[in-house]
Amino acid sequence: MNAVNNGPTKPRSDQTKGNFDEYAALKIPYARIHDASHCSTYGGPHCVDISAVFPNFDADENDPRSYDFALTDEYLSTMRAAGTEPYYRLGQSIEHWIKKYGVNPPKDFGKWARICEHVVRHYNEGWADGFRWNLKYWEIWCEPDGNKPAKDGRLGPTWTGTNEQFLELYKVTSRHLRACFGDTIRIGGPGFCWWGAWKDQFLPYCAANGLPLDFYSWHCYFRDVAKVAEAARNARKLLDDNGFTKTESHMNEWNYVRSWSEGWVYSLECEMGRLSEKGAAAEAAVMIACQDAPVDMIMFYDARVIGGMNNLFDTHTLRPMRGYHPFLAWRRLADLGTQVKATVDAKDLKAPQLYACAARNKAGKLALLVARFTDDNNVVETRRVNIVAPRGCASARCHLTDAVRFYTETPLVPGPNGTGIVKMEPNSFAFIEFD
Repeated sequence: MNAVNNGPTKPRSDQTKGNFDEYAALKIPYARIHDASHCSTYGGPHCVDISAVFPNFDADENDPRSYDFALTDEYLSTMRAAGTEPYYRLGQSIEHWIKKYGVNPPKDFGKWARICEHVVRHYNEGWADGFRWNLKYWEIWCEPDGNKPAKDGRLGPTWTGTNEQFLELYKVTSRHLRACFGDTIRIGGPGFCWWGAWKDQFLPYCAANGLPLDFYSWHCYFRDVAKVAEAARNARKLLDDNGFTKTESHMNEWNYVRSWSEGWVYSLECEMGRLSEKGAAAEAAVMIACQDAPVDMIMFYDARVIGGMNNLFDTHTLRPMRGYHPFLAWRRLADLGTQVKATVDAKDLKAPQLYACAARNKAGKLALLVARFTDDNNVVETRRVNIVAPRGCASARCHLTDAVRFYTETPLVPGPNGTGIVKMEPNSFAFIEFD
């Protein structure tokens, strides 16, 4: 539940560590590296994308001199030093501009697959002065369903070919990688814009051709948290209905977005602007909701230190923002080790809904994450939320994040029958530890 897109900035000196220490403190398990080439801190257009590591498509794909791994090596090494495993997207970053460079169909699908093979060998088998990292997840492309031309005539920003061309590319590449590496890596994709894209094409095509699909990746940008959990259930059912009962389901891009048009500026304000508590509450609520949904991994978009969809680190100072703290709270839940039941009273299941998740360790230490999120700006009242802990809890400590508090330690108000009361604003979350 606490994976992300992209990693920390590289420490430049003992005095200037960027956001490395703060990122490492979150214990992010996986970071997908899509759109890293749009971030100059990582290496800009010279990292990650196939067109970056293999800049001349006419070169010999078997010759190590044809590859430029330098900046990608540095970026991924920094990520791994922070304790995070790279989740490698084989393909290209999004291209919104009028001329497309990397998102066009490759001239030779077989050669493109062999290039991908050598990228895997570089990071997992030491090829071309590489590494033996045993990277697990290898995703083929991102959002091929974004291939519809815009109203001004410019081609789709993520794939300019036809549906049929992409299906062929996936077939050639997935088969080649499986033949080269067997089950030592997990092959999947293709990072659809939503769970049901091409639902009558992609999965039936993979099933009919017996193609490798160890994980199915899809995206969800939302304004209603309940819709996220519903999307996870729909994706799982779609996989099962097509016979992919053992294929993992990855929601590997997600974030709060009111809309991509009129509401876009408002959405950015909820991530990095004056309404950042709303974006942070949405994060906490989604992580809780998906913990109990049939999804194997969710990856927040985006932890890059540029762009408007990063609610973790301030773009200029790289200091943690409100959206950093749901990940810190989740790390503390995960450190305890075992999820335990947390029940929300029926009257709190209506919008603005409360979401709760709890964990404990073997010694009996208990923690609870409670999120209150609403997209309705007419909801303004503060709620007195009763927290009923198990018997035997001697003390409790609460950290609250809302419009005025920033993961601030806040006392629980004593309530009836030994309960504690936390005062929660419409978009807020509380992390409560019990001894």
